[in-house]
Amino acid sequence: MNKKNLQYNPKLKELARSLRKESTKSEILLWKYLSRRQVRGYQFNRQRPVGNYIADFLCRKLNLIIEIDGESHIDKEEYDLLRQNELEEMGYSILRFDGHYVLNNIREALQVINDLIEEREANRNL
Repeated sequence: MNKKNLQYNPKLKELARSLRKESTKSEILLWKYLSRRQVRGYQFNRQRPVGNYIADFLCRKLNLIIEIDGESHIDKEEYDLLRQNELEEMGYSILRFDGHYVLNNIREALQVINDLIEEREANRNL
């Protein structure tokens, strides 16, 4: 990962901290499984500044951002696309889940995450 990926807007640090305190139910549920390196040993951080944005969940080692789209994303498709494009230009992949999907299908969501990580690990060994 190059240094550009590690940069972020320091003004977002306090906002990220407050977002961690005000997590949605779907974020809290997913965090129970992503925290403490429970997914294939990878470290995830939540509500982490990346560039000029805050990622719901970030795994730097995999250059992976997991986003949970809830009510705050309604009517913001254009903004989300711009945001995603900028993060991808920084070298990150974005995996998106609907908040209701996470709440009602946590096992399936975790399987999608696991499968993606497994695929990346396999590609690294080529």
